[in-house]
Amino acid sequence: MGTFIGHIYPGLFLVLYGLYQATVIFGAVIFYDSLVSPSCLPKNKGRWARLWKMSYGGLLKIVTGCLLIVYEVSCIKEGLKLMNRELPPRFMYPKEWQHITMFSLFTLNGCVDVMSRNVLPQRCVVLEKAAMVLSFYELLLLLVSHAKDTSGVELHVHSLLILVVSLLTLVLTAQLWAPRMFHLQLMEAFLFLMMGSWLMQAGFILYRPVSGYPWEDDDIGDLMFVTTFFCWHVIINALCLVGIYGFSSFWHRCYRPTLKPMGSKEAPYHKSTPGPLYRLLQEVEQPEKDDQALLLPKSSPCDRA
Repeated sequence: MGTFIGHIYPGLFLVLYGLYQATVIFGAVIFYDSLVSPSCLPKNKGRWARLWKMSYGGLLKIVTGCLLIVYEVSCIKEGLKLMNRELPPRFMYPKEWQHITMFSLFTLNGCVDVMSRNVLPQRCVVLEKAAMVLSFYELLLLLVSHAKDTSGVELHVHSLLILVVSLLTLVLTAQLWAPRMFHLQLMEAFLFLMMGSWLMQAGFILYRPVSGYPWEDDDIGDLMFVTTFFCWHVIINALCLVGIYGFSSFWHRCYRPTLKPMGSKEAPYHKSTPGPLYRLLQEVEQPEKDDQALLLPKSSPCDRA
């Protein structure tokens, strides 16, 4: 990750993940009254039924995490070693080991998603959220330690990244108690966009400046523009969410007329299952509508004819 590519690829994945989350959330909001819960949908039959139920988001996390680990190891020409053979022995490649730990957390989080959706008899949303929260708490600790030997522009860039990760960790923690709250879902998508876009921006600032000249640590103007660029990212990502909402609304109204919102008397509903928090969501059949079902009200009735 200590290279330009090592910042671009993880950042690009986080941006795409945030865009996907925003699309799912706005799709659920636009058709709030007519959204059918996946448990009320007819079950798929045939040989492709199990493939249709796969957690593609979890699989993508696993594949991306493994590829990033392989890339990190391949960047070390002498081979990855934990300690040298000198006396007294010293740890080697501390930053690289931190990068590998970050990517391993990402991979394990994907494994939990796959296990929850495809292995357990009933999907456990709280298990998925708890695994992600734990991963981000550990990521936050690693980032704080990662920035200790930096200074100037690099320290400022990492400090802003730590700010985004801290806010995202708080939002994910709150979702353990309110997984269906629209505002938290929207904040999560926005912060994922911020984290990804700023990580890519950090790659350009630290390794490939647009001007062709490195940023100066003792230049107050460079430090001020790092903050300015961060504020621009906030504005651009917020406008991106507005654009996604507008496009989703236009798409659903023009190209999916069969899904027009219906009145409360005509729309089919799904009744929430009583019990502990992990039973808030039933087993899913379609991945996108499963994520949208998290935004449904907890006390809506369901027609189970």
